[in-house]
Amino acid sequence: MPDGNTRAVFFDLDGTLADTAPDLGGALNELLAELGRPAVGMDVLRPHVSAGTRGMLGIGLGLKPDHAEYPAHAQRFLELYAARLCAGTRLFGGMATLLDELESRGIGWGVVTNKPARFTEPLMECLQLSHRAAAIVSGDSAPRPKPAPDSLLLACESAGVPPGLTLYVGDDLRDMQAARAAGMRAIAAAWGYLGDGTPIHDWNADATISEPLDLLYLL
Repeated sequence: MPDGNTRAVFFDLDGTLADTAPDLGGALNELLAELGRPAVGMDVLRPHVSAGTRGMLGIGLGLKPDHAEYPAHAQRFLELYAARLCAGTRLFGGMATLLDELESRGIGWGVVTNKPARFTEPLMECLQLSHRAAAIVSGDSAPRPKPAPDSLLLACESAGVPPGLTLYVGDDLRDMQAARAAGMRAIAAAWGYLGDGTPIHDWNADATISEPLDLLYLL
């Protein structure tokens, strides 16, 4: 239901604001090619994109962060990703229109992601959104990343809005957990990568929307 009091909307980046799977998946397949391994199809990779490097190396190489070979492969994967950061990444359909509409209503918007700033900031520049966002908070911008509320509270502070008058939109259970811990309304993005496989109806979201423009019904 609309609340009429929303002053800001914050979005997760990968799988919510933008479809970054083509570049993250492409970087993984470049790494696999270097290692003489077959490529992994995008349909297999997409559900793991929200987990970043951990998700990509897990599905592509079967490695967990505590594996001895993980650090070297992670470093190479990130090198490859940095080289193609915005080659295939695009805003999800309807997102550009949604951002325009938020601005026309005087509602600020921003991004809160677990992605490191060295990737978040140039990607937002490439998408030509940096100058428009009220806040851009990366995974290494606050003491604890999501599902802790630190980065969301930092975004509210940067944008000058109280958490109780904001929405957070994300495609992962941890996004809903972070939003609730921060005192924000938690909105599940059903068009995204949908995280670790926990059914979206078990995320305890305040609302679930099937496409970006559906958010307008909640404002």
